[in-house]
This record gives sequence, structure tokens and C-alpha cells, in this order.
Amino acid sequence: QVQLVESGGGSVQAGGSLRLSCAASGYTSSTYCLGWFRQAPGWGREAVALIDKLDRTSTADSVKGRFTISQDNAKNILYLQMNSLKPEDTAMYYCAARRWVGSCLDFSQGYNHWGQGTQVTVSS
Repeated sequence: QVQLVESGGGSVQAGGSLRLSCAASGYTSSTYCLGWFRQAPGWGREAVALIDKLDRTSTADSVKGRFTISQDNAKNILYLQMNSLKPEDTAMYYCAARRWVGSCLDFSQGYNHWGQGTQVTVSS
């Protein structure tokens, strides 16, 4: 059973930084794709950043240059380093996983395993 547990959210002022972590378990890491998503109140879920098994990444235009996704394959931990945070980054952030089919960097692919989320609030 795939389990994803996020941590590291909190409240920061605009311009600040946070690092989110996602501890993953219950699957063979080499056969799954991982990513970070977010959902703000009243909005749909948005893909933020994706990563593949070669540590290649893809990030949404809204966070490009500010957010960095990375992973520790030995520990099965996914990270999201968030710098230069803006009030519009306020959202619940989720870690997600899916079986590796096609490219792990494909934003159109659906994910079927989700963590409980961690709240990020950025004040102006």
C-alpha cells in the first residue's frame, strides 16, 4: 500500500522560504513517478513540480525559478524547496505518486496516490 506523508508546511512572510518533505513507502521507488501539487481555496488542484528517476525535473511556469523539486532515493523522500514565496503560493501542498507509464515529467498524467497535504500560508 502506497503511503505518502508530507511535512514542512507553515506560515511565512512574502519573500521567505520553506522546504517541504514527503516520506514515501509501500512501493518500489524505481517503478513510480512522484510530484508535488497544490490546491488553493476555491481553485482546482495544480501540478507544481515533477521529477523522474534520472532526477530530471519539470516545474510549472508559476513557480519556475523559485521552487525546486528533488529526491533522496535511498531514503524514499521527496522534497520541494520553495524560495521567494508569494501570497499567491498560499495553498495546501500535496505529494503524489503514480505507476511509471510514459514520462514522469508529463503534466497531463493523472496521479492516484496522495498524501494528506501540508498547509503553506504566505502573508504580504
